[in-house]
Amino acid sequence: MPGDRTFVIAGAGLAGAKAAETLRGEGFTGRITLIGTEPEIPYERPPLSKGLLLGSTERADAYVHDEAWYAANDVDLRTATTVNAIDAEKRRVRLSDGDDLGYDKLLLATGASPRTLGVPGAGLENVFSLRTLADSDRIAAAVHGGTRLVVVGSGWIGLEVAAAARLRGATVTVVTPAALPLRSVLGDRLAKVFAALHREHGVDFRFGARIHELRGGPEVAQVVLADDTTINADVVLVAVGVTPNTGLADQARLPVDNGVLVDRHLRTADPDIYAAGDVATVDHPLLHARIRVEHWDTALHAGPVAARAMLGQDAEWDRLPYFFTDQYDLGMEYAGWVPPGAAAKVVIRGDEQGREFIAFWTVDGRVAAGMNVNVWDVTEQIQELIHAGLAGHAVDPARLADPEVALTSLLP
Repeated sequence: MPGDRTFVIAGAGLAGAKAAETLRGEGFTGRITLIGTEPEIPYERPPLSKGLLLGSTERADAYVHDEAWYAANDVDLRTATTVNAIDAEKRRVRLSDGDDLGYDKLLLATGASPRTLGVPGAGLENVFSLRTLADSDRIAAAVHGGTRLVVVGSGWIGLEVAAAARLRGATVTVVTPAALPLRSVLGDRLAKVFAALHREHGVDFRFGARIHELRGGPEVAQVVLADDTTINADVVLVAVGVTPNTGLADQARLPVDNGVLVDRHLRTADPDIYAAGDVATVDHPLLHARIRVEHWDTALHAGPVAARAMLGQDAEWDRLPYFFTDQYDLGMEYAGWVPPGAAAKVVIRGDEQGREFIAFWTVDGRVAAGMNVNVWDVTEQIQELIHAGLAGHAVDPARLADPEVALTSLLP
């Protein structure tokens, strides 16, 4: 009977919490056990590098639900607990507290872990990564006016923390082997927009640089680069990407390749095991490629898709990748996906120098991705253009660049 079934969710982040919410919303009356390694109830991660560091977001606002919601909806939330092993043949999981649970369906929403620096001194105090609420709390306590912060890495998390730290009055140096921040994501032209933004706010970039060692004791005091340059530091943030937490899938002998391989229904090779969020590499039905997306929007919407698929519905993951950032007075949304190695052309609509524009990446004349910077209420139109491009519709680049031409008029 449906009410006798047990669904176990390994990972109590946003994807796991939204899956549990959707299961109840769809009328599932069986047992739901939601298991999270952290002591916190499920929360969203964007505030960690934005509002919580700036003090503009209340801690309670980061939670997906208040604590009472789980009991009220008969969700067995187990915090500070980890799923240690899966017995797929017997459909059971073993927990870190010694408990052993049977399941009818299992969702892996185990997320990802920050990469570390493999250099001497990486274990010194005040050397942080940013993944959890506890990480954000520690960084907020350590960074203030006069703090010398060195950010290792020039991706989204590193730049968001750099912006928050500058607004808190810290001195910030960004060290990266790249020639520009965000270059691998945005390309040279758009990466220069973010480099200029941070420089205007006093951030010192060290491009083409690698870390040789961190010195100090017990707290970090200096960052030594490969060319022997020394940077004084009170705090170091390591923001060099994440690695999907595929340990459970590996142990269960599920196919893994830069994440747990799942089909468009977020189902693994085992028909009773699903994966969603940062840990899942999805066979995307629209992009015709396997992709793994680490952003908030994926966790928010993939959890519900997995939940519906676990219930036997024909739910599939066909959303376009989407993410956003806020840095100083710049707000940005990005949607779409440019295939690796594609000869994409950038088309700018609006005031690039004034940082109020839309950038489009086109491949063979078709819109593959779009980024709106300080221009609002256009994300839906951008995504419609991308969907049209995926269907083969090309656009005139001159009209695409002309702000006087309505985006809707470029649709087929």
